[in-house]
Amino acid sequence: MSSSNLHPMLNVAIKAARAAGAIINRAALDVESVRISQKQINDFVTEVDHASEQAIIQTLLDAYPGHGILAEESGKTHGAKDSDYIWIIDPLDGTTNFIHGFPVYCVSIALAVKGKIEQAVIYDPTRNDLFTATRGRGAFLNERRIRVSKRTQLKESLISTGFPFRPGDNFNTYLNMMADVMQRAAGLRRPGAAALDLAYVAAGFTEAFFETGLSIWDVAAGSLLVTEAGGLIGNFTGEADFLEQRECLAGTPRIYGQLVPILTKYSKFAGAGDKAAVRQAAADGEDGTAA
Repeated sequence: MSSSNLHPMLNVAIKAARAAGAIINRAALDVESVRISQKQINDFVTEVDHASEQAIIQTLLDAYPGHGILAEESGKTHGAKDSDYIWIIDPLDGTTNFIHGFPVYCVSIALAVKGKIEQAVIYDPTRNDLFTATRGRGAFLNERRIRVSKRTQLKESLISTGFPFRPGDNFNTYLNMMADVMQRAAGLRRPGAAALDLAYVAAGFTEAFFETGLSIWDVAAGSLLVTEAGGLIGNFTGEADFLEQRECLAGTPRIYGQLVPILTKYSKFAGAGDKAAVRQAAADGEDGTAA
């Protein structure tokens, strides 16, 4: 699918993503010289985030001044407030990787129309990989059609995840969830950029991805890539309405179906019995009585 028959709004999003990618790639060259104090690093990343976001917003609003913006750095401070068209932006997903020069990070841009994701771009500036999707038209990587993996068995599957560990989270619950998946799969990976993890499910590089604590800009673009590539995405109980729920499971239809029963008990939407069992298992892990 050449750029001439792409949806015009997708073309603008691609232009925005590439502009942001150029800023990020330039900044990546300076990251070495910045690694002195934590404050300097934080300021530097914030600067890159803001510059990337500004480039994206300017490109989008130049083309569509009547559209709204929902962005990680600036929230809803740009664009029209009550538009049916909302661009959902993560200007640099994978900042911890970026700081360390670990080349797994990306730009994520999605367009929601009346609450449904219609256009998606995820751009990996280190590999020059451009993932795109328009609702109903399929998903693409560098203009080649992509499909989810054909693997059907969990034991042959590569699963990616993230550990968004925050103070107050139950660490043992994470460990148990990981162990449950790890022992049944061919491998568990934690690349560190959720948007790219979703793109990789769409491209068939992994069979599934799961994570809790994600925000809408982490998953908006990736969710359309996954479904347009023939995959499924939802919360841990398999409900499709997950965008605002802070838990996300995506995968090939068969592997998704096998992960739901494993992850359901860890869902905040799980039944009371499941939740009690998970709490008990985490508590047992803390006092060392049970693995």
